[in-house]
Amino acid sequence: MTTVSVLIPTFRRPDSFVRAVRSVFAQRGVADFEVVAVDNSPEGSALDTFRKLEAEAPMPFRWAHEPKPGVAQARNAAVKLAQGELVAWLDDDEEASPDWLAALLAVRRETGAQSVFGPVQARADHDTGNAEFYERLYTRDGPANDSAISRAYGIGNSLQPRSMFEESHPFDARADERGGEDDALFASWADAGATFAWAAGATVIEHLGSERTHLAHGLKRAFAYGQGPCELAWAARDVPTVARHMCVGAAQAVVYGAASVVVVAGSTPHALALLDRAARGAGKVFWFCEQRFYGEALVRQPA
Repeated sequence: MTTVSVLIPTFRRPDSFVRAVRSVFAQRGVADFEVVAVDNSPEGSALDTFRKLEAEAPMPFRWAHEPKPGVAQARNAAVKLAQGELVAWLDDDEEASPDWLAALLAVRRETGAQSVFGPVQARADHDTGNAEFYERLYTRDGPANDSAISRAYGIGNSLQPRSMFEESHPFDARADERGGEDDALFASWADAGATFAWAAGATVIEHLGSERTHLAHGLKRAFAYGQGPCELAWAARDVPTVARHMCVGAAQAVVYGAASVVVVAGSTPHALALLDRAARGAGKVFWFCEQRFYGEALVRQPA
């Protein structure tokens, strides 16, 4: 039986997707794994690329076309195609370090955790204005060393048993445009007693395209990050927790927003960092205002 299926859903990022897949082809220290790709664009823009990669792949490379756009649709299709005992997730804008998969597996063996997560280092193009702000926004840090952790991170750069996805549609299609399908699933696992761990050496680089490195998109992302805790609390109908997050968020929005205005003339990077915190606070207050990043929201953009 295949030990690991590396799952890479993609949507209209052909060059970035090829980089992600070839970084998996170059993995060291893991002998028995496969790569599973899912093209989630309605027009099937990556299918010719899939065929070319299938011909050069040094391990099994299988793929599918899920024409209904949506982040949950793509993930559900990828899990359905997987044959590994375990599944590892890599986003199509990520590039895995050569020992990435081995590091995830080693921490799973050492800790017995059901889900293992690793660090994501965001990297903007060298000529991107305020690159430090965007790299900080999208970078995912954790403990300095391998360890058990009390909470889940995002699904990109993570490892789980495939058996944990045995429902016909484990990812909620209501998240197809807004995202957060992984947060909801991990929250349900945590409630059921699932355990989590951090693999400090399982590093991936997340390459930031130009569509993600402008201020409006960055603040929209920060706003959505702020919404997450309230959305999860509301899903559990935990009204006191929602109210507490909203109160904290209101204070953050006012204090950091005002501070950003004060420092903007003297230090743009510092002002952007404060704006980031203010946007996250506003997201807690207005957690019910849906943000759309995936699915049909992307289809409406030029291919």
